[in-house]
Amino acid sequence: MLAPLLAGALTLATLGHPTIGPAGDTAAIRARLADPRGGLIVAAHRGCHNPAPLHGERGSVPENSRAALERCVALGVEVMEVDVRRSADGVLVILHDATVDRTTDGHGAVDRLTAAELAALHLRGGIDGEGGAGTEVTDERVLTLDALLALARGRILLNLDVKANVYAEVAAAVRRAGMERDIILKSEVGAGTPAMAAAPTFAGLGYMPILLNPGYHADLAAMLRHQTEGDARPLGIELPRLTAAQLGAVAPIARERGVRLWINTLWEGFAQGYGGDVQALRDPEAVWGRLWRAGVSIVQTDEPEALLRYRATLR
Repeated sequence: MLAPLLAGALTLATLGHPTIGPAGDTAAIRARLADPRGGLIVAAHRGCHNPAPLHGERGSVPENSRAALERCVALGVEVMEVDVRRSADGVLVILHDATVDRTTDGHGAVDRLTAAELAALHLRGGIDGEGGAGTEVTDERVLTLDALLALARGRILLNLDVKANVYAEVAAAVRRAGMERDIILKSEVGAGTPAMAAAPTFAGLGYMPILLNPGYHADLAAMLRHQTEGDARPLGIELPRLTAAQLGAVAPIARERGVRLWINTLWEGFAQGYGGDVQALRDPEAVWGRLWRAGVSIVQTDEPEALLRYRATLR
């Protein structure tokens, strides 16, 4: 059974707060993240939901779940990416899709279901923990943002991927929790977007812009310069799907400005010609190593255990 709810850490409806394990060293993670020379940072996409056989975890756990966070902490992952939406009655919840159909045993749009209705649902598992019709129903429940922040405190940094226009609400929840430096909050930016790290919503928080690249023709280097001007000091820059030439143009500017570059190797990968997680499992040097040498120092992956194993070989 789940332990009683801790004061100030709310789960959905009547769900209790999961037991919190030993604290990690988030101060050390923050210091590494702030230092572009601090080594490769591993970000787990929707948590560590895939099997981790080297750690004795041969089964999957649901994405965006308490169990996915606990597995990330056990593996030593620095950043857990999660998705934030809002229920019909205004509660911030951790779900990726606009509906609950894929990831739970329920049906319907997240923003049409109340917190109590979401609390009654169970998360689905599956081979990779990503749910789907017919996959097993687990004991894991939908988390609120407040509950997830409490679970992560002192143990792992959270990358909050906001799936609706609720940035102000998310920022307020982070500030209430006193975890301004323990999260990464992102928003998309284009060529004409102001330097968002200095915007009131994001000021004082761990902020990272996601560059937009319509048609693969954007001047990403100019956008990076603009987003790091003056008082705007983002934690890093998330790169979109881009060409190898664009990555080559952005990397020296990032080094000049002293900011990290974040890229996704999900699926086929976001950097053209570099490959993604599937290829990296066969040849990590050809994918993750090549990106590292090209100037990328934060990698988001669905294969965090394999990336951690490869990172241990870097010198």
